[in-house]
Amino acid sequence: MNRQHQRRRICPAAVRRTALGAGTLLVLGMLAAPLPGQEPRPPGSAAIIPIRGEINDVLRRTIERRLDQARADGANVVVFEMNTPGGLVTSALDISKLIKKLPDEGLRTVAWVNDQAFSAGALISVAAQEIIMAASASIGDCAPIMVSPAGGLEELGEAERAKAESPILQEFRDSAIRNAYDPLLCRAMVSVGVEVWWVENTQTGQRRFVDTAERRKLIDDLKPDQREWRLVEKYLDPRVAREVPAKQPIDEQNELLTMSAGEAVAYGFARAIVNTPEQVGAYLGLPGVVRRLDITGWEKFTLWLNSPIVRGILFAIMLMGAYMEFQSPGLIVPGVVALLALAIFLGAPYAAGLADIWTIVVLVAGLILLGVEIFVLPGFGIAGILGIVLLLVAFVGTFVPREPNMPPLAWPTLQGTWDAIKVGVLVLSCSIVVAIAGIALLARYLPSMPFGRRLLLANPPDASSLAITDPYANVALPGDVGVVTADLRPGGQARFGQEIVDVQSQGQYVEAGTRVQVISHEGPKIVVRPLPDAG
Repeated sequence: MNRQHQRRRICPAAVRRTALGAGTLLVLGMLAAPLPGQEPRPPGSAAIIPIRGEINDVLRRTIERRLDQARADGANVVVFEMNTPGGLVTSALDISKLIKKLPDEGLRTVAWVNDQAFSAGALISVAAQEIIMAASASIGDCAPIMVSPAGGLEELGEAERAKAESPILQEFRDSAIRNAYDPLLCRAMVSVGVEVWWVENTQTGQRRFVDTAERRKLIDDLKPDQREWRLVEKYLDPRVAREVPAKQPIDEQNELLTMSAGEAVAYGFARAIVNTPEQVGAYLGLPGVVRRLDITGWEKFTLWLNSPIVRGILFAIMLMGAYMEFQSPGLIVPGVVALLALAIFLGAPYAAGLADIWTIVVLVAGLILLGVEIFVLPGFGIAGILGIVLLLVAFVGTFVPREPNMPPLAWPTLQGTWDAIKVGVLVLSCSIVVAIAGIALLARYLPSMPFGRRLLLANPPDASSLAITDPYANVALPGDVGVVTADLRPGGQARFGQEIVDVQSQGQYVEAGTRVQVISHEGPKIVVRPLPDAG
């Protein structure tokens, strides 16, 4: 009885304790459980996104796609492998802003400078939360640049540089504040005239960077026994694991700051020396090999098609094909080649997201005005000139990306946009020169080539064959004079004696009633020139 009574007294308390413990565990479990759609990513997942070559909008779009893929794969860390000499300012600013949004999504961002990160590459690197570098890598020299038609990089003049530096400096300042990079080092990578010194406190050993004015206050203007700061003389280079002499100043007034991997780590700008993807994973504390998300074959092809030199060649081919088709109507092949070249020239930047819809609108308007000038209005006047101008504007516009948060056809405000306009003008100008030279060579050598002989119709060998293929073989011979009966635009009709035949001018408009003289008669093609008035 006592035992039973004891069990009856103990069991309710045990039940209460058990229920309380279970309830506590249930509440804690509910608090710890992720909300729907917020399940945690699997630990130890990371993605390397290589950024190589010239920075442009095509590369920006590939980065956006690869970031979407990294999110879909559940990556916790995104490593941007930098190996670039720079590129377009507008594209670099977009990529930088894109990277700085990733931490808000819970993604850790790392820039791995694996060889070089110059100019726009440095701007993108400091957008990441931390920087690591290969032992042979360098970073810095963020001078505003311009891309030449051949694909190279050209330095801007002093006035252009001052205008271009403003948005770059602002972006560097923002990245320095967000990611705890030294703002003076960031500025020294962009602006010439900034002198940077490395000083250390003699009491605490603290090291920091100062400009020339601050150095004077801390060292030069004080007596030796009053100085708490001095210039750093040596630093530990992690690449060789020993102290090496420090360069002072680390950045002179007439140069832009460029740091080696050893200097960047010693300055506190980079966190570590990392040479391989496996070492990247070890640095991040992740097991196994980190996954690399590279650009696709189509993206590589799109990058190649959008290079200035390839687009210049396409434009020259289009001009040569159009000229040949105009001079010899009915050949078909030159016309088809010209249309294909034009389609690729216009389609490549749209496929890459570089060009805007306004360029198509301007192009169509230019073609309409030219058509009106040729087939409706007499002569060649305002409509024709305006049509040609609109076509050139549209062609140049395919080289120009839209500025962020700006409407179409807005006046350019960024130096990168003006650089793109310069590239478009230079590419088209060079292409026109190449096309003129190509047309001259084709006119000289194509008829004698085997392919040219098959492509071009041969002249009839004798008068009998001429009579068979040309019903007007004995009419409108070279030197004959006739009168235009239907305006030549440049094709039309003229009367020679009692016969009215199809003729064409040498490209100019000729009104009906004008006296013309035959200058060539080859098969059914009769070319005439207007004669001056008899009065």
